[in-house]
Amino acid sequence: PDRSIFLLRSLFQELANTQEPLVEETNKNQEVVLALYEALNTRDVETVHKILASDLEWWFHGPPTHQFLMRLLTGASSDDSFRFEVDPLSVTTFGPTVIVEGCDHSRSISWVHAWTVTDGIITQVREYLNTSLTVTRLGNSTQSPPSDYNPSSSSGEITSVHCPSVWESSFSNRVGKSVPGLVLAI
Repeated sequence: PDRSIFLLRSLFQELANTQEPLVEETNKNQEVVLALYEALNTRDVETVHKILASDLEWWFHGPPTHQFLMRLLTGASSDDSFRFEVDPLSVTTFGPTVIVEGCDHSRSISWVHAWTVTDGIITQVREYLNTSLTVTRLGNSTQSPPSDYNPSSSSGEITSVHCPSVWESSFSNRVGKSVPGLVLAI
């Protein structure tokens, strides 16, 4: 029995050690995004430039008049009268993807930002305003092909893809009106 306990402990320790780099990377990616929000709130332009890639890929879904984050990041809102709060209400990380959700103080506008962090630099942002967002993990189905499957046949079967939902926005129901729903596959 003592040897079995020792082996189990060794196995758990080995499994824990293999997860450390992934957890560290996930935490670092989340820290980068949170540092960006802090820099935006304090108008620390130097830090923003250090965190964002110069060729940042941007994708926006929402009314053009609500491109608040774009206005902040491009400096188009340098006047002090403009204030878009970027205080995240929830932060979830899936490897290089960091999902941040929030809303304005009156809860009339909800937003979700999906950031991609590569080597400590933000390389992509997808911004959703007043949109219900569901994040799914894209992957091949675990089903094996049928025994009579012939890959060289002209009819060629298409393997099924499994897309389990891993996260869903929670603030869209507080906007007070129906909003479009989108799916983001990671």
